[in-house]
Order: sequence, then C-alpha cells, then structure tokens
Amino acid sequence: MKEEIIAILNGLRPEFDFSEPVDFIEEGMLDSFDVINLVNELDTKYGISIDGIDVLPENFSSVDSIINLLHKNGVK
Repeated sequence: MKEEIIAILNGLRPEFDFSEPVDFIEEGMLDSFDVINLVNELDTKYGISIDGIDVLPENFSSVDSIINLLHKNGVK
C-alpha cells in the first residue's frame, strides 16, 4: 500500500520525493488543492469515501498518516 500511495502522490506532485520522512504539508509539498485531489484519488482507488471531517493536515502529512486514514476508512 505504501508504494501505491507514493505513486499517487508522485502523480500529483512529481517534483517532490514523497518517500522522504518529512511533513508534506509543513514542507509545502502538498497544498489544500493537492489534498482534495489526493482524497479523490484515494476514494476512487480504494472504493471509499473519506469524510470531510477527516480532511485535516495531520491526516495527509506523511505516507504513514495517509495509511492510517485509509485503515480508519476500512481499507486493509
């Protein structure tokens, strides 16, 4: 799953290395528009619907935080 998420992130912002252990939001690697696009990509890929209440910076700050969000939404 980690590689799939990195591939999606690279598709959105190919100029960054999302395998690095940094905060994607704080480092400016993702902005609010990117997060919305990422939510749409994740919803489509995994057949889920991420609730707007979960669209918080801390849920998109790293690959691990995104994986945790997916697990919260029932993705194994």
